[in-house]
Amino acid sequence: MTRIRSRSASLREEEELRLPRPPGVLRRFWARHPVVADVLITLLCLALSLLPAAPFSQTGDASPLRVVFAAIAPIAIIAACVTLMWRRQAPLVPFVASFGVEALLLFAPQPAGTPLMFVTCYSLAVYRSTRTAWIGFGTALAALTSLSGLMLLAGGVTFRIAINTVATALVLGLIGTLIGVNVGGRKRYIAAVIDRSRQLLVERDQQAQLAAAAERARIAREMHDIVSHSLTVIVALSEGAAATSDRAQAAAASTATAETARSALTEMRSMLGVLRDAESPLPLAPMAPAEPHETVATAQRAGFPVTLSVSGSAELPPAVAHAVGRIVQEGVTNAMRHAPAATAIAVRVAHGADDVTVEIANDGASGTKGTSGYGLRGLSERAAHVGGRIVSAPVPGGRWMLHAVLPRSGSDSLPTDPSPVPASKERS
Repeated sequence: MTRIRSRSASLREEEELRLPRPPGVLRRFWARHPVVADVLITLLCLALSLLPAAPFSQTGDASPLRVVFAAIAPIAIIAACVTLMWRRQAPLVPFVASFGVEALLLFAPQPAGTPLMFVTCYSLAVYRSTRTAWIGFGTALAALTSLSGLMLLAGGVTFRIAINTVATALVLGLIGTLIGVNVGGRKRYIAAVIDRSRQLLVERDQQAQLAAAAERARIAREMHDIVSHSLTVIVALSEGAAATSDRAQAAAASTATAETARSALTEMRSMLGVLRDAESPLPLAPMAPAEPHETVATAQRAGFPVTLSVSGSAELPPAVAHAVGRIVQEGVTNAMRHAPAATAIAVRVAHGADDVTVEIANDGASGTKGTSGYGLRGLSERAAHVGGRIVSAPVPGGRWMLHAVLPRSGSDSLPTDPSPVPASKERS
């Protein structure tokens, strides 16, 4: 299954890259059949190297060096040509072998040469690196020149053979290196471009996944806030209507229940309508929450002793205003759900010069009971998104307080010293 999946991913990657076909029929053939290309090159080099060396064995010179050359030269040339089969995997091996053949040709009775230096210098530049090709070519040429000079001074070779061997190695090696550097550089450049394109595809997919995950988290927070608060108010109103014997109060509670349900349904339809509309993009800004006074008024209609105190200026950036509204909504909802016997639920919003403080305190919650939920976790994420922090914990006097401090600037950076909500204290 892993192999099939990786193959399909590779095919999809190639389709998305939309690479053009390599130009030229011969170039496409060599690219698809590298072994055939290496065999043909080996046979061609073998023919061009053995044919000039064949008459040397028939020379009348019977000196020991000529005899050794006549015996070793064909074997050495064949072995060097065979190493060309590994010029892609290990280009240094045929390069060293070709240098050995050039050195061996110094002992030939007549000037001779082979195309091995051209092929091996080209292969070294293409399949290893430009630096290695130039260093190898320079080292081999210097060594061959030094050997030729020493043998010339010792009288082991003639000036004509020494010059021919060095000149052949220089010309063929230089041409092969120059062509190989050009081809190898282009090959490595194209490979780097393709690799970078693949990286961009991967990064694009990762960014899409991160954006989708962030959008899912945002929608989950919005859905939780809408459903949790509205259903808590509806349950409280319904229980109050069922418990009272006053028909007027029961009717008022039923009316308030219907209004709360319609409001929640409208918000749900608005959100689902955005998600179902394929033509319009998802909004980057979250849905506007209920204002703090509307949340408090709804809780008061449900019969809860909720009070609201606002001090300072109420002009806030949209992100901070949204966070304040959701914090008040979630805090009041938690108090209604977990402190039904509370005698006072105080909501305080204080606008300072640099930040805004939100506090929701009640005297009916127990500090020993806690559940893991998503409400306060979502509020912690909202507070962190605007650079603030939030704490929900018991305070002296038998009360439970949700305390949040948000900067007025609404920075998207995380707080320097965040105080996360303990899982055991989360009450939503």
